[in-house]
Amino acid sequence: MKKVISLLLSIFILAPSFLWAAGGGGATDIVVVADTRVLGDGIMKYFATTYNEDMWMFAAWAAILTACYGAFLGVIMDYLMSKTGLDLKSRKIVEH
Repeated sequence: MKKVISLLLSIFILAPSFLWAAGGGGATDIVVVADTRVLGDGIMKYFATTYNEDMWMFAAWAAILTACYGAFLGVIMDYLMSKTGLDLKSRKIVEH
């Protein structure tokens, strides 16, 4: 039984190397780009163009906007929770 399990396990581990899709020849680099042909002028076109041309600037924008969105949601949720009676600013932390 251990031999069967060992054989099946080795097949599942080695199978991906044997089961590459056929196509002949070596693999080439895949280039992922945003399609800007369907976008009009605006912020979406700017971000798509930035993604295509300067990945570092796009990453910086993504980090900045994610932080701003998180802060915005935090302020909104704090406001909503204080309106429902859950004021987290004045809670007392009791450690045992």
